[in-house]
This record gives sequence, C-alpha cells and structure tokens, in this order.
Amino acid sequence: MTYKLDKVTIRLKNDAEGIGKIRELFADIVSGDIPLLFNSDKELIEGIAPVSEYSNYESDESGEYDLSVIAVEKEFFKNLENEVSKGKFVKYDVAGEDIITCAQTAWKQVWQDQKNKKINRSFNIDYESTVPEEFTSDGKAHCMLYIGVKP
Repeated sequence: MTYKLDKVTIRLKNDAEGIGKIRELFADIVSGDIPLLFNSDKELIEGIAPVSEYSNYESDESGEYDLSVIAVEKEFFKNLENEVSKGKFVKYDVAGEDIITCAQTAWKQVWQDQKNKKINRSFNIDYESTVPEEFTSDGKAHCMLYIGVKP
C-alpha cells in the first residue's frame, strides 16, 4: 500500500535539544523516511512544498510549541498573502548564503521587532517557508516568515 502524510508534528523548545529535533525531523523528511514530500514508496510528489507551521505556544518563543511540517500547494501561499493584506500576518522575506543562516537572521529580526514593539505577536500560529540556494534563480537561500499578529 502506498501512502503519504500531509503533516508531521513535534513538540519542542528553542534550545539546543529542540534545534536537534528540528534537524532530525527535516533529515527524515528530505530522505523520504517520513513520507511528506515523497510517498511511502519514496517517489517524489509533484506540486507540493514543505512549510513549517508553529502553533500551540505554551507562552512565547521561550516556551514549548508545536512545530508541524505540512505539505502545501501553491494556493496556500496565495491565501497567506491575502491574510498579510488583511493585517493578520506580517511577512518577513530574508535572503542569505544558506537556509540555516537565512532562517536564523529572519527569526532574529522578528524577535527584535517584537522587543521594539514594531509587531504585536499573537502566538497563535506562524509559518515559515525556506528555499535552499540551489533551487533559487539568484543563488541565495530564501526564508519567508508569516508571523501572526494581534489587530
């Protein structure tokens, strides 16, 4: 029987152990051991992209939260952009040398904006889409964050 997952979730904190869990999760997804981008026969599924969904926050970025990696189609991003235009999310788009540095830079910017009260995070749900440099036209990694904010 062939199957595929639409979502896989882990619970973690922003500490060394949590970062290790994230790396392990993505290694399993990219290898096809967790059939999110591939079906259970390890065949790549066309037309989908992985997106990280942050939710179920215990408190803020210092507490535990759920990280779900979801398989989405193009329409997902159109819907998110619509939510940005409604003021429900703030979008951060950062380019860098590699996806790890790029994501770290993007999140540092969010935390700085939060500290400086430029944004008022809802800690309800946030999304992250990262694209490795080998898949972009400019040769840079890209990280887009959609941060849920209070009105």
